[in-house]
Amino acid sequence: MPTIAVFPGQGAQTPGMGRALAESFTEARAVFAEVDEALGESLSRLIFEGPAEELTLTRNAQPALMATSLAAVRALEAATGRPLTDIVGWVAGHSLGEYSALAAAGALTLADAARLLRLRGEVMQDAVPVGEGAMAAILGLDPESVEALAAAASGDEVCELANDNAEGQAVVSGHRAAVERAVVLARERGARRAMMLEVSAPFHCRLMAPAAERLAAALAATDLTPPAVPVIANVTAAPERDPVRIVDLLRRQATARVRWRETMARMVELGVDRVIELGAGRVLTGLARRGVPGAALFALQGPEEVARLAEVLAAEEEDSDVPSRR
Repeated sequence: MPTIAVFPGQGAQTPGMGRALAESFTEARAVFAEVDEALGESLSRLIFEGPAEELTLTRNAQPALMATSLAAVRALEAATGRPLTDIVGWVAGHSLGEYSALAAAGALTLADAARLLRLRGEVMQDAVPVGEGAMAAILGLDPESVEALAAAASGDEVCELANDNAEGQAVVSGHRAAVERAVVLARERGARRAMMLEVSAPFHCRLMAPAAERLAAALAATDLTPPAVPVIANVTAAPERDPVRIVDLLRRQATARVRWRETMARMVELGVDRVIELGAGRVLTGLARRGVPGAALFALQGPEEVARLAEVLAAEEEDSDVPSRR
């Protein structure tokens, strides 16, 4: 079956994520240990025990979610005896999840991904003074309508479509006052729901330009190799394998729209009929129910889900080995 692995973004974090995987698989434990070593601190203790307020801080949430995703990858590889890139034809990740996807596909080392995401979290938080930026979810309007109302709300400030997550599900980002105006306009223009989000910074808009500049230097100094399978990039919603281009897209990703609706449309175009979400939560498989209709969906958070998918893959492999009776 044409299969893609997808990796969640910020907001999926919760204390205790990944702990059952670490308890069941030495390979998963090794991921958390390597991330701890790369960052010079026990991030794994925060991941497993909380508190939630500290885990939610952007500088912690980003490498923590990546570590949990890669722990799920290593657990699946251990359970199947196959590398992930032998199971899937593509990888993709939502925002920070793109770094997880690149690490899973062998383009980034685990340690480099952890250090880049720690830096990414810090520079994104530092780009805009606390309280000056905001984000809001707008449900029930098409992307063109959200773009139009964001532009109308901007005035002399910034308000942009930041996440095009699915049909009728978008997020705008920018200066707080402009985003608040966008919420009012969305309600006036027939949005099913429009609400401010509890976030620490206005991600994926022009206000993140200082973060993009600081990330660019770190990315340029990082050894990124061609991924074993293509990564569908947030910025282009297209499969990418060229390391030079991927580095540029990661830089641009900080200020650019996350094109997840278009990414799912690309999956359909590629013939994907199985989506595996690795790590915390089930947001991406939830979106895929409508965005990739008819696909088999698997969300791997714990050892039970890993075992279930391993059984499915083993049965398929066995069937493929049976000689034809024709």
